[in-house]
Amino acid sequence: MSPGPSLAIVIRHTLGGGALKGIVCAWAHALGIGIYALITLLGLAVLLKQAPLLFNGIALAGAAYLAWLGWQALNAKGGVQDKLDSGKQASWLTAARDGLAISLFNPKILLFFLALFSQFVKAADTVSGQALIVLTPLLMDGLWYTLVALMLSHPRVLPKLRANAQLIDRLSGIVLILLACRVVYTTLWS
Repeated sequence: MSPGPSLAIVIRHTLGGGALKGIVCAWAHALGIGIYALITLLGLAVLLKQAPLLFNGIALAGAAYLAWLGWQALNAKGGVQDKLDSGKQASWLTAARDGLAISLFNPKILLFFLALFSQFVKAADTVSGQALIVLTPLLMDGLWYTLVALMLSHPRVLPKLRANAQLIDRLSGIVLILLACRVVYTTLWS
């Protein structure tokens, strides 16, 4: 629930395509969270952590993706509102791709599951317990970002956000690029 690249991308797709595009982005993100939960459950997260070259490669690929999204946001011409006025909205597939990629290429999510979530995996010794371990974070993430998309697309809120769309694009671009820089720094020099 903390602000970061996931929130930024859900906001961008909500502003650019309304609640439904934001929700598509949210549930694609949640699918990525579910994949990490499953990876942790299967023990692959521990293997990734023990293979630092592979882990660092994934982290750097994630940083490149964050930087690319940030660059796109910074170079958006006229913000989301101009795209809406000209009929150029992101596709459903783009919203889903961005949501899934943000969750899969964010090394902080893998570290979260490794550090905290993996402690609960040992307690899940039944199939129903294991399903609960995977579905809980997936549903919580999807429901949270769905709520964000619905709140931001409210008729009283959305016009105000769209009026400041260019500023929001610029700020989200800066945040995404700074996060990419932080990932590179922590991957290479920490």
